[in-house]
Amino acid sequence: MESVMTLATHLREQMGRVIVGLDDLKTHSIAVLLCRGHALIEGVPGVAKTLTVKTLAKLLQLEFQRVQCTSDLMPADILGTNVVALNDGVFRLHKGPAFTDLLLVDEVNRMPPRTQAALLECMEELQISIDGVRHDLSSFFTVFATQNPIDFEGTYPLPEAQLDRFLVKVLVSYPDAREETALLANTQRGFDARALDAVGLVQIPSEHLAAARAAVDRVVVNDTLLDYIVRVVRHTRTRPSLTLGASPRAAISVLRFAKALASLDGRDYVIPDDVKAAVLPTLRHRIIVKAEADLEGVTADHTLQDVLREVEVPK
Repeated sequence: MESVMTLATHLREQMGRVIVGLDDLKTHSIAVLLCRGHALIEGVPGVAKTLTVKTLAKLLQLEFQRVQCTSDLMPADILGTNVVALNDGVFRLHKGPAFTDLLLVDEVNRMPPRTQAALLECMEELQISIDGVRHDLSSFFTVFATQNPIDFEGTYPLPEAQLDRFLVKVLVSYPDAREETALLANTQRGFDARALDAVGLVQIPSEHLAAARAAVDRVVVNDTLLDYIVRVVRHTRTRPSLTLGASPRAAISVLRFAKALASLDGRDYVIPDDVKAAVLPTLRHRIIVKAEADLEGVTADHTLQDVLREVEVPK
């Protein structure tokens, strides 16, 4: 686990120079990269969602692109299109922002369904089809999509099939008073989020991420914990407060994320606490609370916490 710990320690230390607080977002973002997954980040504007992803890309020397979603965004706007070159009349591919390593899709729920479907292929297949020709994406290709939990006017809620493609959903809240004071102090000292080069961040080659991913793949999960994950996931399908429980893909996501969390804790084996820590971020967007339960204040997180209390933990 040395490669994972070296990478994580460096990233956390350097990200701390730019981002105050948000420890869960930092840890989960690193874990998503280790899992080769994608993340949905939900939080109000101005809580450093974009800055976190941008900083990660800079530290790992990965290419970063950002797409600001609108209701008229077309697939070609993110994938690219073939354009006729004026000098010789030959069609050449004009690549869109999806041809990158880390893609930040800002306010993804403002993206129309047709464009959402195009993004889905990128996420699931790591390839793009343009005019019938497939183009492979970077092995580091990762989507970090954001959405505002408050403003729903002019949005297209993501369908369950697309939500299921996100490895985790991370909830970002306001910083506490101490963190917000530190943030203002950084700004007073001259920090500018638009000028990361001035911070003097120490980068690390992306090859370190590839080595860390290989180490995570080797993390051991015994049969007892595999059974525990299955029991937790299956328990969501019988909850009276839910209309939709977690899918088999969700169980795989819990397993993958638990392995990443174990490696970030310096272990090459998973323990029950890793599974418990993985359940909320990997399942909260994959279950649907009944309308009557929602009116009573029951949330997906509340339901999952109840499930964890009811399912017996292996010794």
